[in-house]
Amino acid sequence: MQGDLLNYLKKKYEETLLKKTGPGPVITLSREYGCPAKVIAQKLSEVLSNHLDKSGMKYSWKWYNKEILDESARQLQLDPSKIKYVFDYEKKSILEDFFSSFSQYYQSDRKIRSTIGKVIREIAEQGQAIIVGRGGIAITRDLSNSLHINLVAPLDWRAAIISERYNVSIDEARISAIDIDNKRKEFRDYFEGKNSDYTSPDISFNCMTLSIDEIVSTIVKVSESRGFI
Repeated sequence: MQGDLLNYLKKKYEETLLKKTGPGPVITLSREYGCPAKVIAQKLSEVLSNHLDKSGMKYSWKWYNKEILDESARQLQLDPSKIKYVFDYEKKSILEDFFSSFSQYYQSDRKIRSTIGKVIREIAEQGQAIIVGRGGIAITRDLSNSLHINLVAPLDWRAAIISERYNVSIDEARISAIDIDNKRKEFRDYFEGKNSDYTSPDISFNCMTLSIDEIVSTIVKVSESRGFI
């Protein structure tokens, strides 16, 4: 993303002020590890951005992933590398957290996660946004102009994808997929609590049986029916 994210969001707000009937629209993509969320988000943003609305206008859609890390770090006045562990669904050990607390730049995990939620909310409310992961569904579910997608696939299929991508054994890939899926669920639970149906998606797609184009075209049709485009 070019320039500061806040300047981008301000410009986006000014461009769409007359059209907006409320916060959003926003589309969130949650996914099981190994599903092609970033590829789908990129293609979806391109298709939506080239779509004419009823008045013949085009509105630029953007997908967000790394930008959330960068803006969260900026608001916390930290280098992005200092909070990346939260985005990787890791936690500091008690000892690491103890020694870090003596730094003038110390920020607790709770503060970091709260800032991530604030940044995601700001992006979502400005609209024409596609948010990949990061608990986006829990943070934006209450917005009426929101659509929540979940990408799933059988574990063995995902393990094969992960094994080839990262050159690890199938068993290692399977263990990694289960571990990261659990960590992502824990991250979502932080924003909405455990065992909550609040984070249930609107639509789930099986990435093993559906092509990227089929998934994108279906999301576009639903977006159109909801008046997003």
